[in-house]
Amino acid sequence: MTAKERALAAVQALKKEYPGAVCSLEAEDPLQLLVATILSAQCTDARVNLVTPALFAKYPAAADFAEAELLDVEAMIHSCGFYHAKALHITEMAKMLVAEFGSRVPDTMEELTRLPGVGRKTANLILGDIYGKPAVVVDTHLIRIANLLELVGTKDPYKIEMRLKELLPPEESSDFCHRIVLHGRAVCVARRPDCAACCMKSFCPGARANSA
Repeated sequence: MTAKERALAAVQALKKEYPGAVCSLEAEDPLQLLVATILSAQCTDARVNLVTPALFAKYPAAADFAEAELLDVEAMIHSCGFYHAKALHITEMAKMLVAEFGSRVPDTMEELTRLPGVGRKTANLILGDIYGKPAVVVDTHLIRIANLLELVGTKDPYKIEMRLKELLPPEESSDFCHRIVLHGRAVCVARRPDCAACCMKSFCPGARANSA
Protein backbone atom coordinates (compact mmCIF):
# COMPACT_ATOMS: atom_id res chain seq x y z
CA MET A 1 0.00 0.00 0.00
CA THR A 2 1.48 3.33 -1.01
CA ALA A 3 1.42 6.45 1.15
CA LYS A 4 -1.16 7.94 -1.22
CA GLU A 5 -3.38 4.88 -0.86
CA ARG A 6 -3.04 4.95 2.95
CA ALA A 7 -3.92 8.65 2.97
CA LEU A 8 -7.08 8.03 0.95
CA ALA A 9 -7.99 5.07 3.14
CA ALA A 10 -7.48 7.22 6.24
CA VAL A 11 -9.71 9.94 4.82
CA GLN A 12 -12.55 7.46 4.28
CA ALA A 13 -12.12 5.63 7.60
CA LEU A 14 -12.07 8.84 9.62
CA LYS A 15 -15.00 10.31 7.68
CA LYS A 16 -17.07 7.26 8.60
CA GLU A 17 -15.92 7.31 12.25
CA TYR A 18 -16.27 11.07 12.76
CA PRO A 19 -18.85 12.40 10.28
CA GLY A 20 -19.01 15.76 12.04
CA ALA A 21 -15.61 17.30 11.38
CA VAL A 22 -15.72 20.49 13.41
CA CYS A 23 -13.20 22.65 15.17
CA SER A 24 -13.54 22.33 18.94
CA LEU A 25 -12.83 26.03 19.46
CA GLU A 26 -16.10 27.91 19.81
CA ALA A 27 -16.35 31.01 17.62
CA GLU A 28 -19.09 32.87 15.77
CA ASP A 29 -17.03 34.85 13.27
CA PRO A 30 -13.53 34.95 11.70
CA LEU A 31 -12.13 37.35 14.30
CA GLN A 32 -13.31 35.19 17.18
CA LEU A 33 -11.75 32.08 15.65
CA LEU A 34 -8.50 33.95 15.07
CA VAL A 35 -8.35 35.16 18.68
CA ALA A 36 -9.37 31.76 20.07
CA THR A 37 -6.66 30.03 18.04
CA ILE A 38 -4.02 32.43 19.35
CA LEU A 39 -5.19 31.65 22.88
CA SER A 40 -5.09 27.90 22.24
CA ALA A 41 -1.30 27.75 21.95
CA GLN A 42 -0.05 25.54 24.80
CA CYS A 43 -3.59 25.51 26.20
CA THR A 44 -6.56 23.17 25.88
CA ASP A 45 -9.47 24.14 23.65
CA ALA A 46 -11.78 23.46 26.59
CA ARG A 47 -10.01 26.11 28.69
CA VAL A 48 -10.10 28.60 25.81
CA ASN A 49 -13.84 28.02 25.41
CA LEU A 50 -14.33 28.94 29.07
CA VAL A 51 -12.46 32.21 28.65
CA THR A 52 -13.68 33.53 25.30
CA PRO A 53 -17.40 34.24 25.96
CA ALA A 54 -16.62 37.08 28.38
CA LEU A 55 -13.69 38.23 26.23
CA PHE A 56 -15.79 38.45 23.06
CA ALA A 57 -18.64 40.12 24.91
CA LYS A 58 -16.30 42.89 26.05
CA TYR A 59 -14.41 43.14 22.75
CA PRO A 60 -16.84 42.24 19.95
CA ALA A 61 -14.89 43.79 17.06
CA ALA A 62 -11.32 44.26 15.88
CA ALA A 63 -11.47 47.95 16.77
CA ASP A 64 -12.40 47.05 20.35
CA PHE A 65 -9.37 44.78 20.73
CA ALA A 66 -7.19 47.40 19.05
CA GLU A 67 -8.20 50.00 21.63
CA ALA A 68 -8.15 47.64 24.61
CA GLU A 69 -5.93 48.15 27.62
CA LEU A 70 -3.27 45.45 27.52
CA LEU A 71 -3.56 44.76 31.26
CA ASP A 72 -7.32 44.26 30.94
CA VAL A 73 -6.88 41.69 28.18
CA GLU A 74 -4.15 39.96 30.17
CA ALA A 75 -6.44 39.67 33.18
CA MET A 76 -9.22 38.11 31.11
CA ILE A 77 -7.01 35.52 29.42
CA HIS A 78 -4.70 34.81 32.36
CA SER A 79 -5.82 31.20 32.78
CA CYS A 80 -4.86 30.36 29.17
CA GLY A 81 -1.17 30.68 29.99
CA PHE A 82 1.51 32.84 28.33
CA TYR A 83 -0.98 35.66 28.78
CA HIS A 84 1.56 38.50 28.39
CA ALA A 85 2.56 37.39 24.90
CA LYS A 86 -0.95 36.35 23.86
CA ALA A 87 -2.53 39.63 24.95
CA LEU A 88 0.12 41.58 23.07
CA HIS A 89 -0.34 39.46 19.95
CA ILE A 90 -4.12 39.85 20.04
CA THR A 91 -4.10 43.62 20.49
CA GLU A 92 -1.34 44.18 17.93
CA MET A 93 -3.05 41.81 15.49
CA ALA A 94 -6.28 43.78 15.90
CA LYS A 95 -4.48 47.06 15.24
CA MET A 96 -3.11 45.66 11.97
CA LEU A 97 -6.54 44.36 10.97
CA VAL A 98 -8.01 47.81 11.48
CA ALA A 99 -5.16 49.72 9.85
CA GLU A 100 -4.45 47.50 6.86
CA PHE A 101 -7.42 45.21 6.24
CA GLY A 102 -10.47 47.30 7.07
CA SER A 103 -11.05 45.14 10.18
CA ARG A 104 -11.54 42.08 7.95
CA VAL A 105 -9.63 38.88 8.62
CA PRO A 106 -7.62 38.28 5.42
CA ASP A 107 -7.97 35.13 3.32
CA THR A 108 -4.44 34.38 2.13
CA MET A 109 -1.54 32.64 3.84
CA GLU A 110 0.76 35.54 3.07
CA GLU A 111 -1.50 38.16 4.64
CA LEU A 112 -2.52 36.05 7.62
CA THR A 113 1.05 35.21 8.61
CA ARG A 114 1.92 38.90 8.65
CA LEU A 115 -0.42 39.31 11.61
CA PRO A 116 1.25 39.24 15.06
CA GLY A 117 0.90 35.86 16.71
CA VAL A 118 -0.29 34.10 13.56
CA GLY A 119 1.79 31.24 12.17
CA ARG A 120 1.00 28.72 9.46
CA LYS A 121 -1.03 26.49 11.81
CA THR A 122 -3.39 29.33 12.75
CA ALA A 123 -3.50 30.65 9.20
CA ASN A 124 -4.43 27.24 7.81
CA LEU A 125 -7.25 26.91 10.33
CA ILE A 126 -8.69 30.24 9.20
CA LEU A 127 -8.25 29.39 5.52
CA GLY A 128 -9.95 26.03 5.89
CA ASP A 129 -12.72 26.75 8.38
CA ILE A 130 -13.63 30.30 7.41
CA TYR A 131 -12.83 30.53 3.74
CA GLY A 132 -13.24 26.90 2.67
CA LYS A 133 -9.81 26.71 1.08
CA PRO A 134 -7.59 23.61 1.04
CA ALA A 135 -5.61 23.68 4.27
CA VAL A 136 -3.53 21.40 6.47
CA VAL A 137 -3.50 22.33 10.15
CA VAL A 138 -0.44 20.67 11.67
CA ASP A 139 -0.86 20.12 15.41
CA THR A 140 0.62 17.53 17.77
CA HIS A 141 -2.06 14.95 16.96
CA LEU A 142 -1.47 15.24 13.23
CA ILE A 143 2.31 15.05 13.66
CA ARG A 144 2.02 11.86 15.72
CA ILE A 145 -0.65 10.07 13.70
CA ALA A 146 0.69 11.01 10.27
CA ASN A 147 3.99 9.44 11.34
CA LEU A 148 2.29 6.31 12.68
CA LEU A 149 0.48 5.97 9.35
CA GLU A 150 3.84 6.52 7.61
CA LEU A 151 2.37 9.30 5.53
CA VAL A 152 5.37 11.34 6.65
CA GLY A 153 8.73 10.59 8.21
CA THR A 154 9.39 13.85 9.97
CA LYS A 155 8.16 15.97 12.86
CA ASP A 156 8.81 19.23 11.03
CA PRO A 157 5.42 20.98 10.75
CA TYR A 158 6.17 22.69 7.43
CA LYS A 159 7.39 19.48 5.78
CA ILE A 160 4.34 17.62 7.08
CA GLU A 161 2.02 20.31 5.72
CA MET A 162 3.63 20.19 2.29
CA ARG A 163 3.65 16.37 2.15
CA LEU A 164 0.02 16.04 3.19
CA LYS A 165 -0.96 18.60 0.58
CA GLU A 166 0.50 16.15 -1.93
CA LEU A 167 -1.27 13.13 -0.47
CA LEU A 168 -4.73 14.42 0.52
CA PRO A 169 -7.54 15.46 -1.81
CA PRO A 170 -7.65 19.28 -1.44
CA GLU A 171 -11.36 19.31 -0.62
CA GLU A 172 -10.81 16.79 2.20
CA SER A 173 -7.68 18.22 3.81
CA SER A 174 -9.22 20.61 6.33
CA ASP A 175 -11.83 18.15 7.62
CA PHE A 176 -9.20 15.39 7.72
CA CYS A 177 -7.15 17.46 10.16
CA HIS A 178 -10.16 18.03 12.44
CA ARG A 179 -10.93 14.30 12.40
CA ILE A 180 -7.33 13.45 13.23
CA VAL A 181 -7.60 15.65 16.33
CA LEU A 182 -10.81 13.90 17.39
CA HIS A 183 -9.18 10.52 16.81
CA GLY A 184 -6.06 11.54 18.68
CA ARG A 185 -8.11 12.50 21.71
CA ALA A 186 -10.44 9.50 21.67
CA VAL A 187 -8.43 6.53 20.38
CA CYS A 188 -4.88 7.19 19.20
CA VAL A 189 -3.85 8.83 22.45
CA ALA A 190 -0.19 9.71 22.88
CA ARG A 191 1.80 6.94 24.63
CA ARG A 192 -1.29 4.73 25.01
CA PRO A 193 -2.98 4.27 21.63
CA ASP A 194 -5.92 1.87 21.59
CA CYS A 195 -4.98 0.20 18.32
CA ALA A 196 -7.55 -2.57 18.78
CA ALA A 197 -10.34 0.03 18.64
CA CYS A 198 -8.83 2.04 15.77
CA CYS A 199 -10.76 2.45 12.54
CA MET A 200 -7.44 2.51 10.66
CA LYS A 201 -5.81 -0.57 12.23
CA SER A 202 -6.08 -2.62 9.04
CA PHE A 203 -3.70 -0.37 7.14
CA CYS A 204 -1.77 1.56 9.80
CA PRO A 205 1.90 0.46 10.09
CA GLY A 206 1.99 1.85 13.64
CA ALA A 207 -0.92 -0.37 14.68
CA ARG A 208 0.78 -3.43 13.19
CA ALA A 209 3.97 -2.59 15.05
CA ASN A 210 2.10 -2.18 18.35
CA SER A 211 0.21 -5.43 17.96
CA ALA A 212 3.45 -7.27 17.15
